[in-house]
Amino acid sequence: MTDTTIRIAVADNEAFIRDSLTVLLSAHDDLEVVATAADGTGAVEAVRAGGVDVALLDLDMPVMDGLAAAEAIRDSGAACGIVVLTSHGRPGHLQQALALGVRGFVTKNTPAARIAEVIRTVHGGGRHIDPDIATDALTLGGNPLTPREREVLRLAGEGLSSGRIAARLHLAEGTVRNYMSSVLTKLGADNKLAAYHRAKETGWL
Repeated sequence: MTDTTIRIAVADNEAFIRDSLTVLLSAHDDLEVVATAADGTGAVEAVRAGGVDVALLDLDMPVMDGLAAAEAIRDSGAACGIVVLTSHGRPGHLQQALALGVRGFVTKNTPAARIAEVIRTVHGGGRHIDPDIATDALTLGGNPLTPREREVLRLAGEGLSSGRIAARLHLAEGTVRNYMSSVLTKLGADNKLAAYHRAKETGWL
């Protein structure tokens, strides 16, 4: 490893993908995988320990997903670029990622050589977003749900009743029903289950 080598932390809960990326990226003379993790917490710990220039984060991971890890890395103040890998490319997730300072957002079917180029771009202060996901995000528009509406819908999707949601969020039950009514209207859904699935499909939850 030379002074110009880009040091990378790779986080993916699938060992095969994690190991494959480590081998393929480290095959480049200017790239070196210096840390690997099976979840977001491991990636954040590696970045906080220092010596990581770019964190390559899987979007869907247990314990702490890629977006939560990106937020923790941003809040740590570390001078570390972030690239998110996703298997489904939901535009809502792209919008959340950009708001968290993520500068690379690509799908898992991107060739390793291209991911290496994205890492270089991000390390150099640039940005690369998968063009298809970017187009979908522009077409979809921003997340119409407020943070509180997302909380209510997320708990409803877990099967909680309006009364239990009210108790969990310290709200009146009527207020919870009002939030849910607003959610159904915004998402054009007939019921809370349909609204939950639509929000998950677009990455708004």
